[in-house]
Amino acid sequence: MRPLSEPACPTRRPQPILCAGVALALGAGLLLAGGLPGGAALAQTPIKPVPAPELDGGVAWINTGKPLKLKDLRGKIVVLDFWTLCCINCMHIMPDLAKLEEKYKNEVVVIGVHSPKFDNEKNTETVRKAVLRYDLRHPVVNDADRKIWAAYNAEWWPTIAIIDPEGNVVSGSAGEPRVNIRGIEAVIDGLILKHRKNKTLNETPVRFDTAEFRDGPDTPLYFPGKVVADAKGKRLFIADSTHHRVVVTDLDGKKIAIAGKGQPGNKDGAFDKAQFDDPQGMAVDGDTVYVADRKNNSIRQLDLKAQTVKTIAETAARTFTLPGTPRAMACTPWDVWLDGQRLFVAMAGCHQIWTLDLKSKKFAPFAGTHDEEILDGPRLSAKFAQPSGLTSDGTRLYVADAEVSAIRSVPLDGMGPVATLVGRGLFVFGDRDGPGRVADPSQEMTTEARLQHPLGIAYHDGKLYVADTYNNKLKTIDLGTGTVTTFLGGPAKKGEDPMFNEPAGLSIAGEDLYVADTNAHRIRVVNIKTKEVRTLELKDVPPVEQPKVEAKPKK
Repeated sequence: MRPLSEPACPTRRPQPILCAGVALALGAGLLLAGGLPGGAALAQTPIKPVPAPELDGGVAWINTGKPLKLKDLRGKIVVLDFWTLCCINCMHIMPDLAKLEEKYKNEVVVIGVHSPKFDNEKNTETVRKAVLRYDLRHPVVNDADRKIWAAYNAEWWPTIAIIDPEGNVVSGSAGEPRVNIRGIEAVIDGLILKHRKNKTLNETPVRFDTAEFRDGPDTPLYFPGKVVADAKGKRLFIADSTHHRVVVTDLDGKKIAIAGKGQPGNKDGAFDKAQFDDPQGMAVDGDTVYVADRKNNSIRQLDLKAQTVKTIAETAARTFTLPGTPRAMACTPWDVWLDGQRLFVAMAGCHQIWTLDLKSKKFAPFAGTHDEEILDGPRLSAKFAQPSGLTSDGTRLYVADAEVSAIRSVPLDGMGPVATLVGRGLFVFGDRDGPGRVADPSQEMTTEARLQHPLGIAYHDGKLYVADTYNNKLKTIDLGTGTVTTFLGGPAKKGEDPMFNEPAGLSIAGEDLYVADTNAHRIRVVNIKTKEVRTLELKDVPPVEQPKVEAKPKK
């Protein structure tokens, strides 16, 4: 994705933009949008040093008591990570960066540069929530106006720049497949040897004030991602995502069971011993629940009677590798939808819809090419961009296609094209009601409805209910007319809390719409007829004790 080459809301549909997971290759090396001053190539082998631009222009810093200056970090190897919180490719490399920080804690300082794509991502509180959700423990600067991004001529999320102890950019990479942890380690090892010999390496650990790392929400849920209401069984299933567990209650919030011990991991077994890692979408079939275990790249099965968890499919072995790149890209299952013996899976990381045959265990792509874009047509030629929510009316599968701010439809029987109900492209988004995608593209910017990074979707009585996540709204799409209408939510009045704070999961039982209100750490219940909204009171659901992170002032 390249926001500097297209405006955030272009007046025309932009030309196809390369996937965020693809690096821009020029000649033998990689460039950050034409290179740093002097045309320096960034590759994961050392290059001619180029003075690193200072980290000026950020509007706020997180996980540090004061703004950082590169000049104050002389003697350290600095790794800059340019990311944005919606970017699945950025999420994929975060565990690698955490390993890097631990391995080189005496020599390396990692700094996150959050350069936003969507309007919602410019807000410091939104970035801070993402830092908590993704468990980032290094300093992060909110580069809301993309000034640091511009200084480094970045064009891709993620982009890595490596700065030597003398303040020079010496290496880097752009796009997830090029961000290879072993390549970065090789560069760092070389820099350590060189600067230790030259006595220009500072090996005294630098610590930062991380007192705000955990905000300790006074609620049993922590960034719940998805919710499923089982009207027949009178049960509610909550993906308590950053507590790494699945909470089961009745429809009034009384605890029935909890699957997962509350710490990230990948372990099958009894509910109280099993481990998940950021579970998201779920599908219920009697006493069996299927779970998209996002960071584990797997589908887990819960047996509610036996109270056990087991892995039934893994996607990590089915990653794809782009030609000329050193790493495979994880498919990252984000939501599931059950249709008979087929489990549809929204693969956010490889931009596809897959199906898992629950009898044969065959697991394969059903729609999408894995190119990150928006393109209708035959299902295996169509293109998606981070599909993150699924629902169905029994004939078609509807997809919340987050990165293109779109709602797509796919025939369940596979006999027909993928179609777009709302949405135009990677950098076409907003907050506008009205008709869905119109036939005349010249009318699109004045008449077409707009969403901003929707993550959740539910079907009910001829309408789609959409979690318009970054607009903090719920919207409906009338499948008869194609009209998009705000149902509830939006900016809060002065002095009041918003009705929703990045809602990401929806499910309906009877006349009640259950909402996973992710950044507010709660489940909201909306009566569809009266629009009355209440927060579900969870009973007997204990919170997970958060790790205590002691405040460590910078030396």
